[in-house]
Amino acid sequence: MKFGKEFSSQMVPEWQQAYVDYKYLKTLIKDINRFKRKTNPQGHEMTTALHRTFIGQKRHGFGGGCGQISPSSTVVDINDGITTAPIHVSSSVTHQYETTFFMTAERGGEYELVFFRRLDDQFNKVEKFYKEKADEVVKEAAALNKQMDALIAFRFKMKEERTAEMTLMASPNAVSPAELAKTSSQSPTGVIEEGGSSGAGRSDENDNNVEKDSYSKTTLKPANDMSKMKDTTRPASMGVLNSVRISYTKGTPSSTIKSVLKVSNEPELILNRYNLRKIEEKLRCAFVEFHRKLWFLKSYSFLNVLALSKILKKYDKVTSRDAAKSYMTMVDNSCLGSSDEVMRLLDHVETTFIKHFTNGNRTKGINILQPKAKRERHRLTFSTGFLGGCMFSLVVALVAIVRTRNILQDERQEQYMNSMFPLYSLFGFIVLHIIMYAANIYFWRRYGVNYSFIFGFKQGNELGYKQILFVGFSIGALALLCVLANLDMETNPKTKDYQALTELLPLCLLITMLIVLILPFNIFYRSSRYFFLNCLSRILAAPLCKCMRRVFEERNIEQGYNSFKYFLVVVAVCLGMAYEVDRKKDSQTIWRWSGGVTSAMAVVFCTYWDLVQDWGLLNRTSKNPWLRDELLVPHKEVYFIAMILNVVLRFAWLQTVLDLQFESINTQAAIAFVASLEIIRRGIWNFFRLENEHLNNVGKFRAFKTVSLPFNYEEDQKILCGLN
Repeated sequence: MKFGKEFSSQMVPEWQQAYVDYKYLKTLIKDINRFKRKTNPQGHEMTTALHRTFIGQKRHGFGGGCGQISPSSTVVDINDGITTAPIHVSSSVTHQYETTFFMTAERGGEYELVFFRRLDDQFNKVEKFYKEKADEVVKEAAALNKQMDALIAFRFKMKEERTAEMTLMASPNAVSPAELAKTSSQSPTGVIEEGGSSGAGRSDENDNNVEKDSYSKTTLKPANDMSKMKDTTRPASMGVLNSVRISYTKGTPSSTIKSVLKVSNEPELILNRYNLRKIEEKLRCAFVEFHRKLWFLKSYSFLNVLALSKILKKYDKVTSRDAAKSYMTMVDNSCLGSSDEVMRLLDHVETTFIKHFTNGNRTKGINILQPKAKRERHRLTFSTGFLGGCMFSLVVALVAIVRTRNILQDERQEQYMNSMFPLYSLFGFIVLHIIMYAANIYFWRRYGVNYSFIFGFKQGNELGYKQILFVGFSIGALALLCVLANLDMETNPKTKDYQALTELLPLCLLITMLIVLILPFNIFYRSSRYFFLNCLSRILAAPLCKCMRRVFEERNIEQGYNSFKYFLVVVAVCLGMAYEVDRKKDSQTIWRWSGGVTSAMAVVFCTYWDLVQDWGLLNRTSKNPWLRDELLVPHKEVYFIAMILNVVLRFAWLQTVLDLQFESINTQAAIAFVASLEIIRRGIWNFFRLENEHLNNVGKFRAFKTVSLPFNYEEDQKILCGLN
């Protein structure tokens, strides 16, 4: 693979605009090469060949070796053997690097001057971005230091109370735990001395043993100077617990109500195992995310330095100069090139995490901090294709059975369509949802949408489109087998008497799916199943509650409009249900017209919101007319087709409320068809919605999720109140 493609594939997707524009710099070098070939084709080829030969001799030891070249001797004139310096790199007062090119008088020198101007712009952009991110890392490391102080004090305090309880149980005349804890907290040496590792992850048997070593804290880095980081430890004061409160920042409906009523979400600090487990879980997530940011910074520095080196080598090859050494010396001495501070901080984070969260197990700690991507197995591809072929064969068999046995012309066809068809169509909707989701994942990966970050998937555990299809085809094959078995038992004279058992087949299939979903064993994508179960509460409460929460907490008026959109949909659905339940003609007319008007309003409002807010399209001032400035799909007609389909399929949804009757189509079949169209529309909406969200993240360089910390310091709260 060429370096340009490898460079693009290794980028942090949300930071891609902050990287060196390697392709653009290559075009400038091509302009230089094109001019030299045009003005002196034979001489340029001869000079290039001599330059390659001379460089090869230097690398093999001629002329004292590459490592013995003087920093000022940056260019070798092949024709006369005189060494000249074509560039000089200097730094201004504003820490902007500028290259002075001394060969502008030569033919084509203006092209090379433009190249170095653009090269300086790219390097200054990268250097500025790296410094900003490094400053953020410094602040976050200081905050994690304070959180670790509180965590270690919390653990030590719990250990003291547990020791006091054991002493009290052994001797009835012993001092009470409260008095013992009070005495220990009032002692002049109320400090946690350096000792053993954390007790996190130990078994209950080991928890009963009183250890002699006490908990310690490993300092991540000094809060004010990143370059003076040392492998030192300092004791954590027990008094830190007097100035902290446990923070609960989970966005739930209850937290929204509390924020509206001005009720505090920060309870008193209670020492128990439940709070300790929650605190450790939050800090573990914070360390993983912080380590990921440090790792991305390290990769960002390495890739950009490598890109600058590659592009300067291409320049030397085309111009027969040796400017790379002088420029790369400046790069290596810059903040971007000398990223030793980030490396030391990365080592300290790993050491602290392994010591306090994995009980010194380095292998386990590194696997948590740097989860390995799952390898795609050939048997997965085979199984997915096999199940897909089974589904197709079962569909063909189903059509053949219906046609040959004239099931649709049977007198019980109406009864079957009203009773059994809706049950089996449920599994069809599930399979169609899964297929659309798999298609979205395929195209998100193809066009570089970081869907795993947007959805909040755990790194290394997200499912690919083949795994999603495998799940969907498995459910589809089982559902089709049940349909065939049901039809066969319905039409077979020998099994007609077991009609009650045949109607239990869809229920058995549903129970089987639920059992697999909650199965505790580590099979059939357990982490993904549990992630889905954890999201069910938010799915049921969303999206209206979520929008209302953001209106109250963020004071965002757009979320108010969004909540009004969902309110219209809810009202339209309720009116449609009332129309179906109430069988009085006068009432049905009222319900029908009310539902129709409300549904039309909801469709118009939702269509506008889809195209303008969710997709970011219909921008008349965009460089892509009626679309948006940045597009990931190269074919613009795809966006116009998607907009037309979204409008048409939105209005098709009105059929479910207006209850339009078609003589040639069964009512249940029409409902299933319209529902399938709505699922397809939602699948299309998902792709462009996440594309727009990804582009917003790219524009704001937002590559990491915000992790709430477990402890709130009173001094920080006072500062925030003073600022507000």
